Amino acid sequence: MLYDILIGLGMVAVPEGLVLALAPNRFEDLVKTLQEIGPETRRWLGLVFAVFGVGLIALAKALV
Repeated sequence: MLYDILIGLGMVAVPEGLVLALAPNRFEDLVKTLQEIGPETRRWLGLVFAVFGVGLIALAKALV
């Protein structure tokens, strides 16, 4: 299980790092846009992405 967690964290860290390395100005624009969105909407967006991530993990586990 620790292996899966480390793989998952690595798979998140690579694109996050690439975004910051290749397009830092666009990342700042994204942060400004997120600040303009209300906290409740950000909360729902976070929940949707978390559920989507859990769904992807379940799909991957089902395919193995």
